[in-house]
Amino acid sequence: MILEILGHTYQYEAEKLLRVFFPNETLRVVREKAEASGEPVVTTALNNREALVRFADDAGVTQASSAIGGDGELSMMTLLFSVLRERTGYTPKWGLLTGVRPSKLFWKLENERGKDEAERYFTDTLFVSPEKTALASTVCAHEAAALRLSRPESCSLYVSIPFCPTRCSYCSFVSQAVSTPSARRLIPRYVELLAKELQTTGALARALGLRLETVYFGGGTPTTLSAAELATLLAAVRESFDLSHLREYTVEAGRPDTVTVEKLEALKAGGVTRVSINPQTFNDDVLRAIGRRHTAAETEEAYRVARAQGFDTINMDFIAGLPGETEASFCHSVDMAAKLDAENVTVHTLSLKRASTLTAAGTQFDAQGAARADRMLRYAAETLQNAGYAPYYMYRQSKTLGNLENTGYTKPGHAGLYNIYMMEECHTVLGAGAGAVTKLKAPHGTDITRIFNYKYPYEYTEGFDELLARKRAIPAFYETHAADGR
Repeated sequence: MILEILGHTYQYEAEKLLRVFFPNETLRVVREKAEASGEPVVTTALNNREALVRFADDAGVTQASSAIGGDGELSMMTLLFSVLRERTGYTPKWGLLTGVRPSKLFWKLENERGKDEAERYFTDTLFVSPEKTALASTVCAHEAAALRLSRPESCSLYVSIPFCPTRCSYCSFVSQAVSTPSARRLIPRYVELLAKELQTTGALARALGLRLETVYFGGGTPTTLSAAELATLLAAVRESFDLSHLREYTVEAGRPDTVTVEKLEALKAGGVTRVSINPQTFNDDVLRAIGRRHTAAETEEAYRVARAQGFDTINMDFIAGLPGETEASFCHSVDMAAKLDAENVTVHTLSLKRASTLTAAGTQFDAQGAARADRMLRYAAETLQNAGYAPYYMYRQSKTLGNLENTGYTKPGHAGLYNIYMMEECHTVLGAGAGAVTKLKAPHGTDITRIFNYKYPYEYTEGFDELLARKRAIPAFYETHAADGR
């Protein structure tokens, strides 16, 4: 499929929207009229404030034109949306929205115009379905209390552990599967250097007077490390940062086959208050198909062990749309999470990431799968809310089945603050470890600057000195914005 961008600068938005309607097509973008090739051609053209969108393929031509209003991007995307919807007969539930953070947009609109006007803008201008508009509105209402806790000097800490027992078929993260000796050999040096990076980062945070609110160990699977290695890193956090204002401390123990009493004891002794035990499904056949080496029974046992060690906030993750997952088995997984009474349940939608083995194997989405995933999400929402959970954060990914969303549900008093702070970008998040990103947020403004660590563990160890040098941008950023609040 060819996308023609003629006379305007809205290529990124047009590409994203076109992929919502045609997720399996290979897209070629050109900035001039394309030569005839037999491929479907989508033309988006702007000339003297007049916009034209034209869809042409062997089945015929669909086109529309209109004058461009004050918001040129919105006008062009509205026109493109109308043509694609007419041509395909498909109306995405998130309408024009292709971004990661629809709740952040809703929050902004609500603060500027009020809740009713925000809802009207979502449904009438952005063509978001009433169901998804209500979800965004509800999420914002539950985020409000957490966002009020964040102050100009607040920050969070993300610690990346890029190792896993095996690589799941849907995963595109930079984690190393420790099933290979070469990956296992990386771990001791990685832990040593990560502890040093935490010391450097903590010293900068203290010097700047930053107030650490949440800590999150993610990956990868942090509990791939040994109990002693986890204890080393937890000690580095404790010794390097002022934890007197800490509100929550989370470690992903995501793979049940990595959970042991010794590791959980190390986490508890290190001050961790929340863990994730992430089954993704309670269907053993699907677990084998996606490359996991544990069973549903082992997930239940890991959950009970974590509970016995005194963890009173446990999250469980599930993915709607996994290959081989039926509606019945997905619904059973949601029922199991509610029965176990996990405080948090996060329901993801399958996303075909470019670097995943599913994508490499040629997996494609279809309308039936998208409709099935939508029914799965609706079942999860109804079941969990009837069981006392509320949707408290939500985000979206590219190339997601049905262009659907990921939603975190919580029991009262157990909302994951880090998840909210990361999604809503309300304060600085300091990143440490391979693949981590430090996201600096101006204390009294909206400016955001990112500092990227090296992605892979071997790059991290080889380029460690350069990585530490990049951290100098943290105090420089705060110095630049020192006068913003005066």
